[in-house]
Amino acid sequence: MSLVQAESQTESRFDSPASLRAAKAENPKSRARDLAATLGVSEGELVAAMVDGDSVVRIDPSLDRLIPALKTLGPVMALTRNESCVHEKDGPYLDYHSGQHASMVLGPDIDLRMFPRHWVHAFALDDGEKRSVQVFDAAGDAIHKVHLRPASDVAAFTALVSDLRLDDQSDRIETAPRAPVEAAKSNPDKLDVLRAEWDKLTDTHQFLRLTSKLKMNRLGAYRIAGEPYAVALQPAAVAETLRRCAEGAVPVMIFVGNAGCIQIHGGTIHRVEPMGPWINVLDPGFNLHLRDDHIAEVWLVSKPTRHGMAVSIEAFDAKGGLILQIFGQRAPGSEQAADAADTKAPLPGTEGWFAVTQTLRETMGA
Repeated sequence: MSLVQAESQTESRFDSPASLRAAKAENPKSRARDLAATLGVSEGELVAAMVDGDSVVRIDPSLDRLIPALKTLGPVMALTRNESCVHEKDGPYLDYHSGQHASMVLGPDIDLRMFPRHWVHAFALDDGEKRSVQVFDAAGDAIHKVHLRPASDVAAFTALVSDLRLDDQSDRIETAPRAPVEAAKSNPDKLDVLRAEWDKLTDTHQFLRLTSKLKMNRLGAYRIAGEPYAVALQPAAVAETLRRCAEGAVPVMIFVGNAGCIQIHGGTIHRVEPMGPWINVLDPGFNLHLRDDHIAEVWLVSKPTRHGMAVSIEAFDAKGGLILQIFGQRAPGSEQAADAADTKAPLPGTEGWFAVTQTLRETMGA
């Protein structure tokens, strides 16, 4: 009987590094995330149990040290995920902007928004063939991972590990309770204020400040706003959106994130493949893996900006957690040409996206 089978029968917890290493040895082909869930520990705890100061090394997770070091690796694969969606993007880490509360990587390929307080534990893994950097939050949940590609600089990875190595190379991490997903929060008494202030938006980033001020959150506001602000669509609308954008070569921006990192793909997509419960985008340099069966609500959302209307498709799970957002991608130079744009018209350069969303509205309304 394997350790995993024993765990299933006794419901005991694998809470020592030695027992976790033994379970990993018995299940060498299991993904760390899946094995950790089976064992009743976080993925971060499982990775920490493998720390030996050589093939698995604890490193400094601070963004101002880690991200410049990642830049030296050249082209890599950046991975950000939540419970329902995995976003993988190839490229180098370029154009880093540090911030106390939020930092950014704004390269043409890897585009990230990072929230430093959630970057708590980091590890460098090297089994001689595969090399990666993996970052976890206080609960031990994965925030961001970086996997080396054949064209990556292995010598730079060795230098990164040496430079960022922590004195503490223990095989155990202390974890905090996982923060629960905030359910939809509405305030119908403030509906008129919500709509009036929504009409005054000049930037999509102002929206969360508005909902917070009104004691709501994103999903709660969508549920009560009504047309033309937010329109409910069928859950199948996300897969249909990806399919239509691939067929029409419609440029999009796809946002997937968790509490500590948001990762963005900008451009066209091409190959959309369903595989069991997963909807996959399988393109060179960009992969998306979406659990279609996790989608409980989909909203078509319109927000005015100073350059025109930003229209998005946004998917949520049954707990109210945001799974992903899809926006139309503006054509290069469209912002400069849109200074006098009608904010009720679609953002310049997103006409193809606007046509797709209007068709979805007509055919896939909830």
